[in-house]
Amino acid sequence: MDWGMKNRLARIIKPDTGRGVMLAVDHGYFLGPTERLEVPRKTIHPLLPYADSLMLTRGVLRTSVDANFPIPIVLRVSGGSSIIGKDLSNEKITTSIKEAIRLNVTALALSVFVGAQYEHESLVSLAKLVDEGEEYGIPVLAVTAVGKELEKRDARYLSLACRIAAEFGAHLVKTYFCENFEKVVNSCPVPVIIAGGPKLANEIDALQLTYDALQAGAVGVDMGRNIWQSDYPVSMIKSVRAIVHENASVKEAHELFNKLKNTEKSTKTATSV
Repeated sequence: MDWGMKNRLARIIKPDTGRGVMLAVDHGYFLGPTERLEVPRKTIHPLLPYADSLMLTRGVLRTSVDANFPIPIVLRVSGGSSIIGKDLSNEKITTSIKEAIRLNVTALALSVFVGAQYEHESLVSLAKLVDEGEEYGIPVLAVTAVGKELEKRDARYLSLACRIAAEFGAHLVKTYFCENFEKVVNSCPVPVIIAGGPKLANEIDALQLTYDALQAGAVGVDMGRNIWQSDYPVSMIKSVRAIVHENASVKEAHELFNKLKNTEKSTKTATSV
């Protein structure tokens, strides 16, 4: 691995802790104006100082992120299907490597749909993207997507999907947490990042997810809805950071959240008056 590749990976997975907090705001590429992400700039701006990296599409990057803010960008470069379409797995690469270089991105991200109708196409796209990334020293994050078939989130399936992604050359893999998650991590020879998934019932559940995933060997989180759909998103991302980078327990992180949300509540009240 050359210097450029190592340096870009070090911007995402911080060398001092070996972990990272990625903020996912790429949901609009197939969900459209997701709740609380209707105006991306409004959602993203207050969270930027607390994210180690930002995962999003080129459209939202250009329109909704301050170019003067030095945050590493993980660029979503696959798509082509919507939530109302016939099959979410019918994706192709939608952004060129030249465009990614122009945007000065730190990594490229695309979904692979192992076991779905368009499995072959998504895996071939991963291989091509890795080839292009290697040429320019840009790492690739493979997202083990399951489309609408959420029942596939078990260790056997996710181990298969993560291992195949790594075998195809992905430098990082993003996947879901599941029972026996250690099996998924141990059988994947590249770092694994946990997906936050849909909004959980409450903040402590999301903090528990973060803690459990890290204990099982994940190197970080790529969390979106469980942060910015919280009533107190800044407090939430700070609490997630406490677990990821400060080894806080779930109890400690939740206590921090409750403490911080009072300040955030006061700030919201003051600005709305």
